[in-house]
Amino acid sequence: MDGLPDHAKGLMIVVLGVLVLTPDTLLIRLIAIDPWTVLVWRGFLQALGMTVLIVCFYGRGTMACFKAVGRRGYAAALLFALGTVLFIVALALTSVANTLIIVASAPFFAALASRVFLGEGIARRTWAAIVVALGGIFLLAFESLRSGSLWGDLAALGVAITMGGSFTVMRHARAVNMIPAMALAGLIVGLAALLVAEPAVLDRTQLAWMLVMGLFVVPVSFALITLGPRYLPAPEVSLLLLLETVLGPFWVWLALGEAPGPWALVGGAVVVATLAVHSALALGRRSAPA
Repeated sequence: MDGLPDHAKGLMIVVLGVLVLTPDTLLIRLIAIDPWTVLVWRGFLQALGMTVLIVCFYGRGTMACFKAVGRRGYAAALLFALGTVLFIVALALTSVANTLIIVASAPFFAALASRVFLGEGIARRTWAAIVVALGGIFLLAFESLRSGSLWGDLAALGVAITMGGSFTVMRHARAVNMIPAMALAGLIVGLAALLVAEPAVLDRTQLAWMLVMGLFVVPVSFALITLGPRYLPAPEVSLLLLLETVLGPFWVWLALGEAPGPWALVGGAVVVATLAVHSALALGRRSAPA
């Protein structure tokens, strides 16, 4: 991978991270406990899993790695922690499909933040892809007004805003390894949720799914996704997360029969096509001879 151009390297890293992340919503549904208890377990296990990864790669340099994130790392951690809380709340109040499709608006907020705070120009193809992704969100909002899940949809929109912001911060600090910030985010989530969570005992099956989610899916996926802004603009990293928008509801539908509905299926096909075309154009532009 060292010989690859940065853009191709970033694409491979982020796509792999998103593919690992796609069973996340299914695991939350399978665990089936109150949101705050999920957040306690998820937060502390995320912190543990991320720290183990850092120790494996950096050994005695682990503490230095944590110190290096600085104020930008703390900002990214707070944004990501808030997004995690809103994500679990959204899943408790609305469907998986609604949650993930609304979170798909993250590229819009990442593009705005990158433009305002980093002065990065956004390619026309990226703006076009963002606009296409936003189209389905307005349809979902209209449906949610009738189904009573508007608060869940608003929580999902909050996830998109915080996610776009955190990727922009990571892009600004791309010279620094921000994986320790994700460990800090998990610790913040666990401690905050502990204040309001009710005591709950997990059975063996719930505990097994929780350990898979907290020690593998979340730390591995977000470790890879966190590396993405070092090689790709924040809007492109957010755009690649649209893969979860399609595959997340599919796994839930396959395992639990929570059908995403015809509009979500059509929207998913459009998202995949848009993502494929955008990535192909970006790679083609960078590989073309000067």
